[in-house]
Amino acid sequence: MHDKIFPLLILRGEGLEGYAESVVDPLPDYLEETIAGGMELLREVYLPQILGKRFTHPNALDPILSPWRGHYMTKAVVEMAFYDLFAKARNESLKVFLGGEGDHVDVGVSLGIMSIDETLAKTQEHLDQGYRRIKLKIMPRHDVKLLEAIRARFPDCPLSVDANSAYSLADMKIMRALDCFRLDYIEQPLAHDDIHDHATLQKEIITPICLDESIRTTAHARKALQTDATRVINIKVGRVGGFGEARRIHDLAEAFSVPVWCGGMLESGIGRAHNIHLSTLRNFKKPGDTSSASRYFPRDIIHEKLETKNGQMPVPQGSGIGVTLDWDFLETVTLSKENFKA
Repeated sequence: MHDKIFPLLILRGEGLEGYAESVVDPLPDYLEETIAGGMELLREVYLPQILGKRFTHPNALDPILSPWRGHYMTKAVVEMAFYDLFAKARNESLKVFLGGEGDHVDVGVSLGIMSIDETLAKTQEHLDQGYRRIKLKIMPRHDVKLLEAIRARFPDCPLSVDANSAYSLADMKIMRALDCFRLDYIEQPLAHDDIHDHATLQKEIITPICLDESIRTTAHARKALQTDATRVINIKVGRVGGFGEARRIHDLAEAFSVPVWCGGMLESGIGRAHNIHLSTLRNFKKPGDTSSASRYFPRDIIHEKLETKNGQMPVPQGSGIGVTLDWDFLETVTLSKENFKA
């Protein structure tokens, strides 16, 4: 279970509410944004420009959000809440509005750094639950031996690894050694803001590289795809600034015949529901990280149970993101509130 602090944005209009969850952290340990900076940007810049106004489509927010550099996760929470509100106003599922299809999405699990014995036990537990992919966190001196043990026990397990930028080109020997384990991909092995060195690395190894933090915009994706720096892309809607950019990256990757999958940021049911709907787009061909909420929280802030069955997550039904806030419980875990009016 995890403790997490996250800003929840609720946009109200025409008797409806749109929900979104910011994935920004208190400190800049994933990317450079912080909750304090994001809240100030919402308070002073974004919300004053949208409250009390009418918009014909979520894309109409682009001229308001795009002039400000960076802060993709803060932009995303505004745009995602509006997407939910807009889909509800049309009385249709966000999946339908985005152009997705299907009633379920395939999901895998991501296992953190732990002992080899613990990793073996957790892998068995989640394979027994039907998850479609096991992703292991790796780092120097916790990589080759771990994978030797996993492959000895689970020779046919769908397997990938996430390096969280822990390596450099000086670790080429280790990177080449990973080719022996039939990994689906190696996620973000090099620096969080790098594309060039990943292209160099991909030329030297067989295993596909998957980029995560390096892809913030469609331009980043284009450069990575054109230089063969990535053969799989992890799309996190918060990381790339919202559904508009996520869809553009999705479409570009599809044009390059490169599959994508949806990463997670330990979201509650609000962010998790957004991720599920995004994952219904046709080029999300690899299992995402949207596993059961009960793996992370003893109780969620929504009424609906977002739980997998046989490695598949049902797409929430109803308009918008299809989940409803548990207001009574939300009150007990809320640290502070701010109200904004036009």
